[in-house]
Amino acid sequence: MDEPALDFAGLTLSPQKEVVRVFYKELWDRADKSLIPDVFHPDFTFRGSLGPTLVGHEQFADYVDWVTGALGQYTSDILVMVEEGNRVSGKMRFHGIHRKELFGVPPSGRHVWWTVMPIFTFEGRKVRDLFVLGDIHGLIGRLKGQP
Repeated sequence: MDEPALDFAGLTLSPQKEVVRVFYKELWDRADKSLIPDVFHPDFTFRGSLGPTLVGHEQFADYVDWVTGALGQYTSDILVMVEEGNRVSGKMRFHGIHRKELFGVPPSGRHVWWTVMPIFTFEGRKVRDLFVLGDIHGLIGRLKGQP
């Protein structure tokens, strides 16, 4: 966890990058599901870093509950953002305190983290598709207390 998160203080982001910032720093870090309709089209598609493929607001809201329930003090660190046309991609780090079973590993109280690379595809001002590839093996190892 040595790579520093981006500091957005005083920055003006493009509209699409601002949606991504809101998604991670406000929706995920605060588990503020009221922001879901502001970020996503109603029938958007989502492939999460922990594996599930979901469609729509309700399924995604359940995923937010599952992840933030399993990991206390859940935090998203935005490390890199790159914009090309109607897509924003980047490198993110997610972390929290392991407090519920995850991937068959009982709660450990450990601070765990994993790195992900999302691709947000926009249609207009909202996200139509979000594909997130995550380092699941690294996360599972950390859940189990491996270095």
